[in-house]
Amino acid sequence: MRVTVFGAGAIGGYLAAKLAIAGSVDLSVVARGAHLEAIKADGLRLIEGESEIAAPVRAAARAEELGVQDYVVLALKAHSLAPALDQLAPLLGPETAVVTMQN
Repeated sequence: MRVTVFGAGAIGGYLAAKLAIAGSVDLSVVARGAHLEAIKADGLRLIEGESEIAAPVRAAARAEELGVQDYVVLALKAHSLAPALDQLAPLLGPETAVVTMQN
């Protein structure tokens, strides 16, 4: 199962780290800037209480690098959604489910 989390901030990053740790999906994230570079270099860091885990994930700046997915988790802030819509198209196929997680 191919899953992309589009937006790896607080909400998307948390979900992506948990999915990566579970290891049951082919997981990617779409991120940008310094956050993208940090994810590529060190994975997603999840800190819960006294525990810290670095979860390696495939990270891309552009969705077209990832191809069609089975699930796309849209984890952008609501005001960031409209500018990102064109970027989503390469992730979507006729059977792709889109799950929104917005704040």
